[in-house]
Amino acid sequence: MTHHWLWILGAVLLVGAVLPPQLVAQTDRGPYARIAILRPHDGETVDFEAGYIRHLEWHRQARDPWVWYGWTIWAGERQRWFAYATFGHSAASLDSPVAPAEDERDNVLNVIRHAQFLENALYEYLPGLSRGTGEPQPTPRVELTTVDLLPGAARAFEAALGSEQSKLQSETLWYRMVAAGTVPRYVRLRPRASLSAILEGTREQALPEKIHDLISKTTIEILTLRPPMSYGLSPARP
Repeated sequence: MTHHWLWILGAVLLVGAVLPPQLVAQTDRGPYARIAILRPHDGETVDFEAGYIRHLEWHRQARDPWVWYGWTIWAGERQRWFAYATFGHSAASLDSPVAPAEDERDNVLNVIRHAQFLENALYEYLPGLSRGTGEPQPTPRVELTTVDLLPGAARAFEAALGSEQSKLQSETLWYRMVAAGTVPRYVRLRPRASLSAILEGTREQALPEKIHDLISKTTIEILTLRPPMSYGLSPARP
């Protein structure tokens, strides 16, 4: 038994010695997420989508270890805009993206010429308010709720949602914006298998009445997963 554990320890140490420090940083897990919104230029949606798919091919060739979700906004004021996101990162991971200069060059060549960035923000996952891992299931639909709070209301808002956590019956993920937008802002993701599953879960959708006085604005949108415009996704768990 002792020799068995010594062999395992040796293997772990060998892997740590062989893997480049940058790769270790890239794959380090943590609570942070990047969520961005792009608006295709008028009349260029087809070109934008083709360019984005070409850009994802660059990520494949670069062996990017990150997972990238791609959604089209199906219902909401930003209908037909595109959202992409990556989840589960440590701060060190965000410091170590794959080949950032080459990534930006390919992004400009294939994506930016056909679209405008409207948002590109960093968020922190809040497990004490949520049900799930912080990395959403890649389901066909996801409900995106954006909540802007009044100044100074963040602590009371989180405390109120935390007191309701045990009532959550299905995947519900809360994130706090930490950079690059209006704060205090929170977003909630509710991944679901279908539109009917979202509509049938309206009881879970409603925010607790006791936090209404803390909120400046709430927006609810429904997103459709775009597998060809995503990278590295695993199948959703049943």
